[in-house]
Amino acid sequence: MTQDATQNTTPGAAQGTAPGSTRKQGWTAERIPDQTGRVAVVTGANSGLGLATARALAHRGGHVILAVRDEEKGRRAAAGITAGHPGASVEVRRLDLADLDSVRAFSASLHADRTRLDVLVNNAGLMAPPRSTSAQGHELQFACNHLGHFALTGLLLDLLAGGRDPRVVTVTSVNHRKAHLDFDDLNGERAYRPMTFYDRSKLANAVFGHELHRRLTASGSPVRSLLAHPGYTATHLQTSSPTGLVKLVFGTALRPLAQRPEAGALPQLYAATAPEARGGDLIGPDGRGELRGAPTRVELGSSATDTATGRRLWEVSEGSTGVRFRFPAAG
Repeated sequence: MTQDATQNTTPGAAQGTAPGSTRKQGWTAERIPDQTGRVAVVTGANSGLGLATARALAHRGGHVILAVRDEEKGRRAAAGITAGHPGASVEVRRLDLADLDSVRAFSASLHADRTRLDVLVNNAGLMAPPRSTSAQGHELQFACNHLGHFALTGLLLDLLAGGRDPRVVTVTSVNHRKAHLDFDDLNGERAYRPMTFYDRSKLANAVFGHELHRRLTASGSPVRSLLAHPGYTATHLQTSSPTGLVKLVFGTALRPLAQRPEAGALPQLYAATAPEARGGDLIGPDGRGELRGAPTRVELGSSATDTATGRRLWEVSEGSTGVRFRFPAAG
């Protein structure tokens, strides 16, 4: 996608190659800096946005850990990455974000053979299933999309603190702007609507990423927290768990309008790698309605940046997961 140079707001946009060009080209995966020596964990990396992200990082020389619930699918994804790029360095590890015991086991295994981590991409997600609960009794979307990533980030923060230009990228949705966190019914016991609770989980992602940025900055940590959203991208998310009208609309009727995962992954790749990306940024597509296009900085919803909401969600998340972040002393 191109725009007039005077109107382009895409981060890191480069001048077009045509002599005398007055247009700019949006940021693409070809502009990912060399990732040699860097280690990244990508959750949900066996398909969709996660696979596209893992592939791009590995193709640029990074060592990528595919954190997946189904190891067989993860191994097939890893084989596809190395088939397309024989020098790619990837590994597969099991992680079920809806089970906090699995999150702790994943962290323990990583600590056993890693001394640092450079990038954590909190990408995995679940969309609009019938109501069910996690192994620890939390509403499944809130558990998988938010609580699992909250716990994972906290448990890996010490490894990230030793990384090179370390970053946490949490993937939210444009839908976070229309959601509201009902702290009195996070489990959906009173009234459960699949898409409403999906939107709430995506708002929780946004609130968490912003609050993490605030706390990291206050503590003087070298780790940066950024947020990304993919716009409208065709992945298994719209077809694997939704049912009824949600599946019909998002998985079938509107699917021809969606962009490919390789395009949808660009905002999180920019957040994970671009030197100019700033902590606290939300990166999304630059097209109409932020549904598709090249990565650009976009606005967080007001609920995502509300300090009281951030503190309350943090306290709830600590209580629900038993994970408390250890930030360095300021200065």
